[in-house]
Amino acid sequence: MRKNFDANLKELFKNRLLLLMFAPVFFYYVIFNYIPMFGLIIAFKDFRPYLGILGSPWIGFDNFRQFFKSFYFWALLRNTFVLNIYDLIFYFPMPIILALLLNEVKRKRFKTIIQTVSYIPHFISLVVIVGLIYDFFSTNGIINQIIGFLGIEPQRFLNTNKWYIPMFVGSTLWQNVGWGTIIYISALTSIDHALYEAAYIDGAGSFKKLIYITLPGIAPTIIILLILRIGHMMSVGFEKVLLLQNPGNIEVSEVISTYVYRKGLIEANYSFAAAVGLFNGIINFLLLYLVNMLSRKFSETSLW
Repeated sequence: MRKNFDANLKELFKNRLLLLMFAPVFFYYVIFNYIPMFGLIIAFKDFRPYLGILGSPWIGFDNFRQFFKSFYFWALLRNTFVLNIYDLIFYFPMPIILALLLNEVKRKRFKTIIQTVSYIPHFISLVVIVGLIYDFFSTNGIINQIIGFLGIEPQRFLNTNKWYIPMFVGSTLWQNVGWGTIIYISALTSIDHALYEAAYIDGAGSFKKLIYITLPGIAPTIIILLILRIGHMMSVGFEKVLLLQNPGNIEVSEVISTYVYRKGLIEANYSFAAAVGLFNGIINFLLLYLVNMLSRKFSETSLW
């Protein structure tokens, strides 16, 4: 045992620089992700700040029952799932498609320009993005001025339910599609070019190369990212949802994350907000576990 301990200690010392580089990441997750889990017990308490977490009285599952019986419960679930499903249908495949198209571009300069242009929106502040949406789609915005010039009646894009989801998904697509291609382009570069050369010799065209070499080559990456995405089906980009929200579209824009914000920070109902957040996290975990199990059963790729 002493010999094994010395060997492990020697190995740790040998990799001390790598461990030092990993330390900030380790402490970040411990401090900001694991230690705060202790506070989840307020979901089962009537939390009062002056009594503290441990001193507040236990109320069991009362906060959860209150949420399940509330008028907003099914509406929140519906809105959260609808936004995520639209995002999954329209946004998730687009970085894959763009990466495949960029992979076929032979002119390096043109390819670099397209990548740069598609990456830029990702670095724009979300507040600026929402400000642009308001400037373009408000009643007196550029879009309404253009369609008014064409003789079409101006639309209330920002204050109606029917336009909220298209604007939310469309702006997400514009902002993140380029950034999302990075990991797929990296996966494409790992495919052995000898496979393409062999396919060319056998007379395979571009489409057959795509079907039989390219897509199978990046399939593990697609599956892993799909599993992770479905594991966040109960989570929506809180900031943009809230910034685009107003009384005219709140019927479709009120999701679990904004509801937790209102209950927890605005109404200071910390225990109830913690219960809703815990319920949200449990559903995400169950979805992640289910999809990972199905992926492991039907393919060779899974998270664990």
